Amino acid sequence: MFQQLLQNHTNEVFIGGSIPGHVVINRDREAADDNLFRDYFSATPSFNDTIFCRRYRMSRNLFFRIVDAIKDHDTYFEQHINVLGRFGLSTLQKITVVFKMLAYGLPADATDEYVKIGESTTIESMKRFCPATVEVFGERYLRSPTPKDVARLLHIGEQRGLKCIILYFLAIYVI
Repeated sequence: MFQQLLQNHTNEVFIGGSIPGHVVINRDREAADDNLFRDYFSATPSFNDTIFCRRYRMSRNLFFRIVDAIKDHDTYFEQHINVLGRFGLSTLQKITVVFKMLAYGLPADATDEYVKIGESTTIESMKRFCPATVEVFGERYLRSPTPKDVARLLHIGEQRGLKCIILYFLAIYVI
């Protein structure tokens, strides 16, 4: 029966989904993923490390450490192939929208223009990213600093020539 339907409608384009009446937007997510990769993550990206740090609020190396850890923790962030054999959204697309929202306070629908990811998927990415981050990094990074941590940070600051009164008060407060 399915084959007969296909034969009868070979020239028609099927646009559908699991939600009746839902409008499907062709976002060309594959091209968006290529652009994102070429602009920020290729061997010779369009935007250098300085621009990357300004836009993502972290170094490229830190970004990849987080991406790899989150992807290893939650398979949602892996790129999957759908039943039609098309690649779904990439790991970089899903995590980039989360960082754009966190870094700039953007609403979920504002990430669609460049990354080409819908609002509901952006929200789902954020909902899964936050608990995964706590589970992966919480024990080490999401805690109050110990006196040893503060001493290490002060030493690093001194080596870099930072004589910051805030670090001094932080050290007094924690110790």
